[in-house]
Amino acid sequence: QPMSEYQCLKVETRGRVGIITMYRPEALNALNNQLTSEITAALRAFEADPDIGAMILTGDGKAFAAGADIKEMQPKTFSVVYSEEFITATWEELTRTRKPVIAAVNGFALGGGCEFAMMCDTIFASEKAKFGQPEIKLGVIPGSGGTQRLTRFVGKAVAMDMILTGRMIDAEEALRIGLVARVYPPEQLMEETIKAAEQIANYGALAVMAAKETVNRAYETTMSEGVRFERRLFHGLFGTADQQEGMAAFLEKREAKFTGR
Repeated sequence: QPMSEYQCLKVETRGRVGIITMYRPEALNALNNQLTSEITAALRAFEADPDIGAMILTGDGKAFAAGADIKEMQPKTFSVVYSEEFITATWEELTRTRKPVIAAVNGFALGGGCEFAMMCDTIFASEKAKFGQPEIKLGVIPGSGGTQRLTRFVGKAVAMDMILTGRMIDAEEALRIGLVARVYPPEQLMEETIKAAEQIANYGALAVMAAKETVNRAYETTMSEGVRFERRLFHGLFGTADQQEGMAAFLEKREAKFTGR
């Protein structure tokens, strides 16, 4: 999908990094069907592009994404949301990408916005970022993985607190509870996130995909099965040119030149 066709996104590349910026300024980047469909298309395009090694998802203006679009949701009935597979139909591409995606949360990440950030592989936040799952205030519950991912990432006590009260937490608290990996001043957030994404994108693509897949496996299986999965992928990487090159470069005290093979 050519960039000009995106109405709710700005899409750009920096070196080997693909950047997707949610752009619905009139609605604090609220996630409607068009925006989520466009994100799916942009993710697929970067996923298929061999010159892209990592991605960043961020929001324009004061918000990462202020939640799902309530105007679009309010009139829906059970039969509509169930038959159209609301959320499942257009929101889940982030969970299928094999290349790493960093969420750069610049402002509000509420409801679906918080859930979208949690679908990414890690979250870097601006000091101004705010996270929350306020669905309870609308008479519903988080519906895009919030009850599951938040609980696994930060533990039951904090997840229950946030989901039952609907309260917002700031970047400092998000860092303390382990929801985000790094916090930066607003003006440094994108620069630092791009730096980290560039670093990831310049490693061997097979090892990076294997690392992501293996960490994600930890949430799906027991410790012994997870370690077995890790061990086999580790063994498998000894069949790659990048392992030969990476280790040779280390011994020869030079920069490795990875080719993704």
